[in-house]
Amino acid sequence: MRPEKQILLNEVQSQVKGSPYLLLVDFTGLNVSQAVELRARLARAQAEFHVVKNSILKLAAKEAGITQFDGALTGPTAIVVGKEKGDVSTAAKVLKTFAREFEKPKVKLGFVGNAVLSAAQVGAVADLPSKEALQAQLLGLMCAPAQRFVRALAAKQSEFLSVLKQYEEKLAKK
Repeated sequence: MRPEKQILLNEVQSQVKGSPYLLLVDFTGLNVSQAVELRARLARAQAEFHVVKNSILKLAAKEAGITQFDGALTGPTAIVVGKEKGDVSTAAKVLKTFAREFEKPKVKLGFVGNAVLSAAQVGAVADLPSKEALQAQLLGLMCAPAQRFVRALAAKQSEFLSVLKQYEEKLAKK
């Protein structure tokens, strides 16, 4: 392999290996200003957009253990990779919103961990709340039984105190 191709391969390998997810998109028809806008939106979502050659991506992904492309490596391909704290649902939301506005790019395939996601599944992930929102919901669900228990204990104490107060008032009248 030529040295310049090896440099590209190493760069794509580091991006694929360092990302918690990988989304493949077809960027056909995306002009430069739209690509710049998409990159800016993805950057706010802790993600990056890179145009890659299919052959380089295939080699880089193979090194990362990704081999199931299901024919997605045809035509122009770009990858969306996340940074360490990146959330796949946030990046998928950006892609879905951008595609709704400009009718491009089109998601081909996605990879999260060992799972392969179809374009429809990536769209479904985009509809999920963010990681932080899901964590907050889970925490709320976990705290709810304890909160109900404390309220029940407090209610019983207040009922008991109310009965004592009424008894005290009754004794005071005599």
